[in-house]
Amino acid sequence: MNRKKGSIDMPTFKIFRFNPERDNLPYFQDYEVPEQKGMTVLEAIFYILENIDPSLAFRSSCREGVCGSCAMHINGQYGLACETQVATLGNKITIRPLAHMKVIRDMVVDLDPFFAQYEAIKPYLIPKDVPGPREFAQTPRDRKKLDILVDCILCASCYGSCPVVGTDEKYLGPHALLKTLRFVNDSRDGETNERLAFVANDAGIFRCHTIFNCQQVCPKDLDPTGAIGKLKMKSLWAKLTGRLKKTG
Repeated sequence: MNRKKGSIDMPTFKIFRFNPERDNLPYFQDYEVPEQKGMTVLEAIFYILENIDPSLAFRSSCREGVCGSCAMHINGQYGLACETQVATLGNKITIRPLAHMKVIRDMVVDLDPFFAQYEAIKPYLIPKDVPGPREFAQTPRDRKKLDILVDCILCASCYGSCPVVGTDEKYLGPHALLKTLRFVNDSRDGETNERLAFVANDAGIFRCHTIFNCQQVCPKDLDPTGAIGKLKMKSLWAKLTGRLKKTG
């Protein structure tokens, strides 16, 4: 079947390119890809890599919306390339890397600041009691409190979409604050007040401008903005009851 260039059957991908070892400035390069039924943006990018331009750099792994590696800015919206259908985007598709992070090459960005903020909130269980021979039990009701918080895949879509992240490098970011609530809500954790104190400042929950970008772009339909709001209420109550402990 002959496909007409520039048509919906042969969409044009305008992809961000930058190699700091060679380029003085970033630029966009056009590629025309023969669309197949059910093709995702990630599959189209792989087609470009394997058939047109082997120099194109990007991240991917699971191709199933689980690992979060292929998060990109696609036609003005952050999302996972492996879950975004080409057929929903029209015949001109613009792809950029995640914002607010240094571009290593093309679509590959430096995620070190993103993970540094994540590590700062101690994203692991700090148990109330000394570990024993059995696991730390939790009731179904207490486990239910974590259901909407444990599905974050650390894709950095929320981080890239957040305007506060782009203007304040000290801001912990929506991903780290959502994960903070996950451990604050965990009945087995023994550092609730310390966790609240760590984020109850201008680099944490009070820096959020409640713009809801993070909520709109999350591929797992999580609500970081809502989580930040709950942390504000919990930290206020801890302050009023004298439980908010200073950190550092």
